[in-house]
Amino acid sequence: MFRQVPVLPVVLPLAAVALAALLWSLHRRGRLTVQRGAVALALCVYLAGIVANTVFPIFLDKPVGDAPWSSQLVLVPFADYEVADAVMNVAVFVPLGVLLALILGWSPWWRPVAASAAVSLAIEVLQLLTNHFLGSGHVADVSDLLSNVAGGAVGVALLAGAARTSWGRVAVTAFRWDAPGVETPLPVGR
Repeated sequence: MFRQVPVLPVVLPLAAVALAALLWSLHRRGRLTVQRGAVALALCVYLAGIVANTVFPIFLDKPVGDAPWSSQLVLVPFADYEVADAVMNVAVFVPLGVLLALILGWSPWWRPVAASAAVSLAIEVLQLLTNHFLGSGHVADVSDLLSNVAGGAVGVALLAGAARTSWGRVAVTAFRWDAPGVETPLPVGR
């Protein structure tokens, strides 16, 4: 048996620090509301789950093979890629697309999609590095990246579609980080 880096003692503090930074940023700009705080919390919980499931396990003493980097990297899109994997990777990134669209506001559609791509690319690079240096067993796969970007785009499209309805517009406006209007401020002392 190999010793592993425990997931929760690493991921939970990272999520807590990220949440504190996001809430502080909103507060400093006078934009902190219950709704925006909920978006920040959802993003941090979501990203903690993604890191826990895509980067870990990380081994402390597992012998690392001398396999070339190319054996840990799949660059041919959708070669031997199962439909279930594609569907799962799309579905997992839909919430990220929604959250990033709320955070970035009414920016062009491609900005939250590009941010989703950046998150996915960071995950694939981390998987490559942890596999190569720590023997984690993850493989960086361009098909995962493409599926994740598609999921982020679906999330952005779903939020845009919801914002076109009367009830959706009110909800989306309340949670968007750049929206003026009706907000529920958090009681924060000065």
